[in-house]
Amino acid sequence: MVKPADFVASYIEAWNEHNAKHVAEHLTPDGVYHDVPTKELHPRKELIAYLSDFFSQDQNHYELEGDITSGKDSIAFQYRVSSEEEDEIWFGAEFVTLQGDKAVQIMDYYREPIIRALGSGQKYAKSGLSDELLNRYKERLVQLMDDEKAFMNPGLTLPKLSSLVQCPINHLSQVINAGFEMSFFDYLNSHRIEEAKRILAEPSDHPQPILSVAFEVGFNSNSAFYSAFKRICGQTPAQFRKEQLASENSG
Repeated sequence: MVKPADFVASYIEAWNEHNAKHVAEHLTPDGVYHDVPTKELHPRKELIAYLSDFFSQDQNHYELEGDITSGKDSIAFQYRVSSEEEDEIWFGAEFVTLQGDKAVQIMDYYREPIIRALGSGQKYAKSGLSDELLNRYKERLVQLMDDEKAFMNPGLTLPKLSSLVQCPINHLSQVINAGFEMSFFDYLNSHRIEEAKRILAEPSDHPQPILSVAFEVGFNSNSAFYSAFKRICGQTPAQFRKEQLASENSG
């Protein structure tokens, strides 16, 4: 059996490489990654697609926090996540059930960024961003997202968006966190899902395939689209479309 320290070191290294395939390789072929806060289950193949989309926007650094606890077929450890761009730190814990040298299940627990929880005034007290400038950046951001639909670019990252808004990365992070009470990742996906809902609700004799909708609104994978849609809307894209069609016919 793999040594717990070696497994954890390799696993964290994969996250810091932003390598979805390497992360997923720590699972057995039928292994499952369980994102506990969002109640999402990702089999190994789906995890690669999901993390590929996540890593395209992830600017974080991951490291072990404290000691590793292990049993006969299990490993538990805490981790620390930091982001220079967003000036946030948060913590999580993973419980790994092993089958030989691989994990048959990884359960991931984490909390919201602790710095953000202190309140925007404390977090950004030294940022140098005035309310007037914050509102100006916010207006430009809204224009980019609502009018120009910048979110439909699948390669959009926080640095790229800051360049479009023409403001420093840390200031854009403040605009999104304080102005919309979201992380960049959630803010981006919320716009993509709203656009997907608009397309799915359009009456048509030849409705657009759901996979096509996912890519059109900016997602890099179908599984990432389904996960985000269900988390935000509480139902799958197909269920949403069916519900909209039924409502239209009844009207």
